[in-house]
Amino acid sequence: MSFKAFSNFMHNKWIWLGCLILLAYLSPYVIYGEDVHIRVHDNMDSNLVWYKVLAESGSIFTLTDVQLPYAIDGLPRSALPSAFDAALWLYVLFEPITAYTISQTIMRFAAFFGMYLLLTRFVVKKETTPWITVGVSLAFAMLPYWPSGVLSIAGMPLALYVFLMIRKYRTKAPKHTWILLVLIPFFANFVLSFVFFLAVIGALWLIDRIRYKEWNWTFFTALAVMAGIFLMKDYLLITSMFFDNSFTSHREELSLSGNTFERSYELAWENFLYGHTHDEAVQAYIIIPVILLAILLALFKNRHPKWLFSLFLVNLVLSFWYAFWYWEGWQPLKENISVLNTFNFARLHFMDPPIWYIAFALALGILWRFKKIGKLLVVALIVMQCFMLFGLTEEFKYREANTPTFKEFYSEDLFTSIKDYIGEDPGDYRVVSIGLHPTIAQYNGFYTLDTYNNSFPLEYKHAFRKVIAGELDKSPTLENYFDTWGGRLYMYVAEQGKDYMFTKNQNEPIQDLAIDTEALKKLGGEYILSAVPIENAEDIGLSLEETFEEKDSVWEIYLYHVM
Repeated sequence: MSFKAFSNFMHNKWIWLGCLILLAYLSPYVIYGEDVHIRVHDNMDSNLVWYKVLAESGSIFTLTDVQLPYAIDGLPRSALPSAFDAALWLYVLFEPITAYTISQTIMRFAAFFGMYLLLTRFVVKKETTPWITVGVSLAFAMLPYWPSGVLSIAGMPLALYVFLMIRKYRTKAPKHTWILLVLIPFFANFVLSFVFFLAVIGALWLIDRIRYKEWNWTFFTALAVMAGIFLMKDYLLITSMFFDNSFTSHREELSLSGNTFERSYELAWENFLYGHTHDEAVQAYIIIPVILLAILLALFKNRHPKWLFSLFLVNLVLSFWYAFWYWEGWQPLKENISVLNTFNFARLHFMDPPIWYIAFALALGILWRFKKIGKLLVVALIVMQCFMLFGLTEEFKYREANTPTFKEFYSEDLFTSIKDYIGEDPGDYRVVSIGLHPTIAQYNGFYTLDTYNNSFPLEYKHAFRKVIAGELDKSPTLENYFDTWGGRLYMYVAEQGKDYMFTKNQNEPIQDLAIDTEALKKLGGEYILSAVPIENAEDIGLSLEETFEEKDSVWEIYLYHVM
């Protein structure tokens, strides 16, 4: 792209309007700072803290899978983000909420420009109205993405644009495409999504070879370069999986194929209509009806919208693939082929959102051709979809859900007062949490025996299970959850179920806590940070030391000493 072309591109009023709306979408992070509401699930309860503790650990770079003492008295370094993860370095350079804000900004603008470039270059005709190209791109950029994914999903259109440009222009491809090719892997997750994306690109390269009877080595080089960067970036994960036998991961005992055929069928349609919590495309109410209407109108006009119909069908297939990956019929095969158990092939569905919005643009293009009524309908649909998505910005969504703000969730002043009361170096004792996520303690510098991570020693999981066995025995749901997955190595309480946020306005006492305090002591546990009082504390060997509360905190913490 020449400087003149780029200048014309940036002076497009529609592009500037889209950027202004995106800035408004992102403004709560700047306006509220630590008082902003953001997602808890798979965000504040995990990834955000992983970045923070790793940034402070002194073990960002390591050639071996060293043990990090802040969790489970020795969490493998390979369980945390790569040293070459660009998001990690934001947490090294900035305070967590600032790093989070920058990460969100990168995600949204990459999604916006990536989709715009893809649509205008390869999907729709040059004369297509900006209402479609900019409107669909803006909607895609405002999706409620899993925050820690950065470009894992949001960056797929940009990556596809890069590969298609190199495929088309080969050695004459613009320099910026190669720059983007190199940069994208540092902001995306290979295992979660891009392994599938690159498999699709590889299949495209192979199809080209068969169709055109020639090798497009430039295209292949681009594919190899991105794959190579991903493998380099995740070197520690790769070596720990294939070359390091220092520990057996708890993932070896995963058993995720427990759904009946009927439940799998229901889940397929649920995913098709509403998506997964990590890849919501908000497609049920506008996008799917518009696609179906466009297909019918095209057929009525004796046209064959093969690309639109194909993309629609692909997402249907992906939804069924995702749902039936958890079907119980798979279990015998998974038990005999380890990789099917330890690697989640269902994540192929992470490609859903880009496919939905490419299809959305194609469908709107068909409607636009139907004279004035079609054009008015397209404008109305774009405005409605964008308005709906703007209302799903984290501040609006989670304030409405009444979850704690960033500052309230981590409550640094409250946990500082607890550390001061204990009066020892946090590295000299270990704690567990009841009624709140253990990452809150980790964020505040405590060393915890409980945690939430993607991989940790199976041996430790078995040892920790002895501590909570009494509570698991009282709840088949919790027992199945822990035994078949177990990524949340929590102090489960049958009376609380899967609720891990008991604020001071919701702190009904635990009547009969059945944990093994002797097993807890063997692991090194000395203190319990409980968000609720424990009625039978003395009976099970716990002594209430003090109760802590701060005006600006949502927690009331009961500090119990393990006697």
